[in-house]
Amino acid sequence: MDEKSLHNNVGARLSAPALGDGRSPGEKSTCNPKLHIGVLALQGDFEAHLKALSQAASKLGVEIETRAIKLPHNLEGLDGIIIPGGESTTIGKLMVEYGLQEGLRQKIRAGLPVWGTCAGLILLAKETDNALAGQPLLASMDICVRRNAFGSQRESFETDLSVPVLGEAPFHTFFIRGPAIESAGPEVEVLATLDDGTIVAVREGPLIGTAFHPEVSGDPRFHYYFLRIVQSVKAGAMDDTTGTIR
Repeated sequence: MDEKSLHNNVGARLSAPALGDGRSPGEKSTCNPKLHIGVLALQGDFEAHLKALSQAASKLGVEIETRAIKLPHNLEGLDGIIIPGGESTTIGKLMVEYGLQEGLRQKIRAGLPVWGTCAGLILLAKETDNALAGQPLLASMDICVRRNAFGSQRESFETDLSVPVLGEAPFHTFFIRGPAIESAGPEVEVLATLDDGTIVAVREGPLIGTAFHPEVSGDPRFHYYFLRIVQSVKAGAMDDTTGTIR
């Protein structure tokens, strides 16, 4: 897919009212256009997300600064956060050990865009029906997920998904010991399902959750979609009378 098609397919589906910024997609903001995106780097393939973000930013034509999040001070000044895959119990315990859990919760409550992939989706869920005892959760999305819903590592698979918000072309992706979303609240938008109806991608306001690994697909459209949400939320935080961030 060429750059123009990518922009048109994804951008056309990110209307200003849906993102809550009150501006049309082409309207410029007077805030700093540079985006600061952090990727939680306690476990998992966070480097692949950093690379995919740079590719998506190039397609979008925006300047981006990415950051690996390992300690609470790494959360300062961010416009968006990605929580990558890995082992959800381990990541959750490390979040607590390194003092990140409450800081992440505060950022989410403040409306910061956050995207959880695979284990990150589990951590964002308000409920899991087979979590291990003591599993720390950020408990922010109105969804119930099931860990390892598709079996062990040997049952990992790849498939083409229909994701209308990304355009007509299917999105080829990978499920690696992935979770499934068993139920979603009334304010949650379902972005993608498997052929059998299993929900595997959702959005609730500025929060996104995917049960798969878009960062290894070689297709930047999901990262592009996330950056568009970050752009809109950042623009919506502007004070229209003073030109400063509220």
